[in-house]
Amino acid sequence: MTEPHLVPGSADALLFDLGRVVIDVDFSKAVACWAGHAGCAPDDIVSRYVQDEAYHHHERGTIEDAAFFANLRKMLGITITDDQFLEGWNAIFAGEVEGVVPLLARAAKHLPLYAFSNTNRAHVAYFSTAYAEVLSHFREVFLSSSIGLRKPDAEAYDHVVRAIGVPAERIVFFDDLAANIEGARARGLQAVQVRSSADVAAALDALGI
Repeated sequence: MTEPHLVPGSADALLFDLGRVVIDVDFSKAVACWAGHAGCAPDDIVSRYVQDEAYHHHERGTIEDAAFFANLRKMLGITITDDQFLEGWNAIFAGEVEGVVPLLARAAKHLPLYAFSNTNRAHVAYFSTAYAEVLSHFREVFLSSSIGLRKPDAEAYDHVVRAIGVPAERIVFFDDLAANIEGARARGLQAVQVRSSADVAAALDALGI
């Protein structure tokens, strides 16, 4: 993918994904928790787990946690309770991405910051409290389970751009997934793929902020 040509004055807003951009995520923690409750090997769960349509519906807010966990119970072939599924589901959050918080504080002095995350209501309930301080840097947080749209669908980016209220080409979007970067660029946003906070720092430097 061709990286955007960022120069001072080329952005009016910055838009950040949350998972693995602002908040670190480690799915192996969920696997370990579920395997412990189910009395099976973690590899058994990994080999059966897929992000299927139920996963996507959960992120769009069109099915509740109980239905999602029932689907996981069938998919994984384990008989743990909803509370045990939830325990593992929320265990994936592994702290703030190293080095990102000072960058958000720095950027917020120059431009409005927004977040856009594919997520579900259970995770929102958890991270909204656990990471309230870092989330306070954002003027608004757009959540797939609230707006009913998820990345990389074109309608999702269009919705967020309209809500921010500036042209897509004046928004710089940060995400860790190539598919989401491609989707954003297809809708006119400037997009930076994030592998570490160094990528965010480099983009801010290029923008002169």
